[in-house]
Amino acid sequence: MNDKTEIATIASGCFWCTEAIFKRLKGVKSVLSGYGVGTVKNPCYDQVCTGKTGHAESVQIEFDPKVIPFKKILKIFWHTHNPTTLNRQGKDVGTQYRSAVFYHDKTQKESAERVKKEIEKNGVYKDPIVTEITPFKNFYVAEDYHKNYYEERQDAPYCDFVIDPKIRKLLQQNGNDVKDEYK
Repeated sequence: MNDKTEIATIASGCFWCTEAIFKRLKGVKSVLSGYGVGTVKNPCYDQVCTGKTGHAESVQIEFDPKVIPFKKILKIFWHTHNPTTLNRQGKDVGTQYRSAVFYHDKTQKESAERVKKEIEKNGVYKDPIVTEITPFKNFYVAEDYHKNYYEERQDAPYCDFVIDPKIRKLLQQNGNDVKDEYK
C-alpha cells in the first residue's frame, strides 16, 4: 500500500467469486484472497472449512479512492452477493462464507453502516441484510492455488455456474454506477 491507496477487507462467500469481481474494477490495484478475523494464526483452507477457526473467506482489496471510492466498493459488494442469508452463499454453507465488512478505521465503519442503511431503505432486498460490520483484526493470505482462480480455470464448472453470473450481474448494475467502474 502507498499514500495514494487504501485497503478494504470484505467477505461475501467464496473468495474466488469476490476476487474475480473486484479485480475487474478500475482503481483496484490488487485483490488478495485469504482468511479474515479468525482466532487461528496462519490457517489453511482445510482448517477454515471446518468453521471452527472464526475466519471468513475474505478478500483484501488495495484501491485508489480517487478512482473508486470506498462507498462504491461497498455498493458493488452488496449488489454482487446475497447479504440476507446468514453464513451462506448459494451452496456454500458455514460461518466461513458469511457476509462481512471488516472495517479498518472509523470512516470505513461509518461508510459501511450508511451504505447498508441506504440499500435497506431502497428495498433492494426483501429480507433484512445480515452482513456483519466489524473491526478488522487479521488477514492471512490463502494458499497459492486459490490465487487468480477464475482467470486460470474459466472452464471449470464452478466458474461457469457461480462466478460468471456474478460478473454478468456486475456489468448489468447500470443504475448503481457500477458499469462505469469495470475495466
